[in-house]
Amino acid sequence: MLEVRQVNKSFTGNQVLFDIDARFEKGRVNLIIGQSGQGKSVLAKCMVGLHEVDSGEVLYDGRDFTKMNRNQRSEVRQEIGMLFQGAALFDSMTVEENVMFPLTMFTNMTKAEMKKRVDFCLEHVNLIGRNKLFPSECSGGMQKRVGIARAIAMSPKFLFCDEPNSGLDPQTSILIDGLIKSLTYELQMTTVVITHDMNSVMEIGDSIIFIYKGQKWWEGTRESIITTDNQEISNFVYASDFMKEIRVSMQEKRR
Repeated sequence: MLEVRQVNKSFTGNQVLFDIDARFEKGRVNLIIGQSGQGKSVLAKCMVGLHEVDSGEVLYDGRDFTKMNRNQRSEVRQEIGMLFQGAALFDSMTVEENVMFPLTMFTNMTKAEMKKRVDFCLEHVNLIGRNKLFPSECSGGMQKRVGIARAIAMSPKFLFCDEPNSGLDPQTSILIDGLIKSLTYELQMTTVVITHDMNSVMEIGDSIIFIYKGQKWWEGTRESIITTDNQEISNFVYASDFMKEIRVSMQEKRR
């Protein structure tokens, strides 16, 4: 489990996060949602140590990441998998080499053992036999799947996904959402997804926190987000005319 307690963060005197408390459960897809500029990405970066918190705690299975020295943080980071917004693959490396990269950096596995682990990860993202392709030969959706395979290569306890559907068509986005969800359940990871994609919210949001003006404004599930009376999150969820029509339809059905 991952927890943040009373986390505050400022930049040059401008406070961005205000006393954030949140719990991210193991074996669940935990979403951080909100409009751009509200603090959700800053919160995620504080959790993985890309930003130092001004005050508060970030607890990985009870271990306070904010109090750790460099070596201790390095050990925890080996338990963390990251899927970056643009996949962030190495163009000069093949699919296999990209997935193998963290294994070569942080393990003492033999070449044969690494190859076996790479094949395992590629199988789990439905990319069997694509080992020798280069990123330029892969579609956007395939690149995201390679990114996920690399993220799980070290058998992480914690998986962070930054806007995993950015730049993807709706059908591919659904496939990526389903993949993140199935891997989370199968591998029992604590998965944290930063997104503003309402399709992802409704498809995979086991637990959701909504960040508004740097505060945790609401939390709940994908079921409760539809019926909440919280005005700010309703404005976020029903921003489009299409979603407003869905809300009216649902309200009429409940009458």
